Amino acid sequence: MAALPLPKYGLDKLYLFPYYQTRAQYTEATGAEPPPFDEQRPPQYWCDPEALKSTKRSVIYENVLAVNEKGVPLQDEDGRPYFEPVVMLKQEAGTVNLPKQMAANEPGTERPAAQIPLRELDPDEELFFDFGGIVLVRNKTLIDSNAPVGFTPQDRELLKAVARKLNVPA
Repeated sequence: MAALPLPKYGLDKLYLFPYYQTRAQYTEATGAEPPPFDEQRPPQYWCDPEALKSTKRSVIYENVLAVNEKGVPLQDEDGRPYFEPVVMLKQEAGTVNLPKQMAANEPGTERPAAQIPLRELDPDEELFFDFGGIVLVRNKTLIDSNAPVGFTPQDRELLKAVARKLNVPA
């Protein structure tokens, strides 16, 4: 899939499978009740319907956001987030594990959620950390890498004019 015609966008645009935030949303989308929440597994808000049809015991997903044991995205040697492959049992990959409620005090919900597999990045896309450490996708053709960093001379003149108008020493 080609890069989206946006300068930057969320990882949700790369999801390979639907993402269900609640049990009700899963039931509405699929017409089936989700399995009971298994507190021994991490919460999983997605499922791969083809995984259960596999003749193998495990499924490999090549593009999953690399995170540490607390769910915090990891960075490569250049300081950027990256993908790593993940192997899951087909039963786990093929079934959601949705908590009964969104409350953080439900046993088993203190663990980070299973990362959703993502499509491969287009050559014009790259992952980056945005404000607050959020991982986003950047469309490299729409972001001017030569854009000035900080205030331009025009910005400084505008700020000085505003300061003079407000009687603020510049």
